[in-house]
Amino acid sequence: MSLDLEKAHLMYKLAVAKRNWGAKYDRLEHYKRFPNLGEIIKELSKIGWVILHKKSNYKAISLNPKYKKEIIELIEATLPGLKGNIK
Repeated sequence: MSLDLEKAHLMYKLAVAKRNWGAKYDRLEHYKRFPNLGEIIKELSKIGWVILHKKSNYKAISLNPKYKKEIIELIEATLPGLKGNIK
């Protein structure tokens, strides 16, 4: 799986399945099935699309609602079968 495809899958999971936008976040350990998770988080947080929440016992992530339109466009462009399913 390419890195862009992994990014799209991760953001789709955060956006649709978990609805993790802004202050609603999920632990990073729940996404360990993504082989390049560290690299993906680093890239997406660098451009501001992912917010990293550092708690005392764990790290968590959520999508930045400020970039909701761009995130949805990237997911739909990378995973065309999901077009129109993301709100």
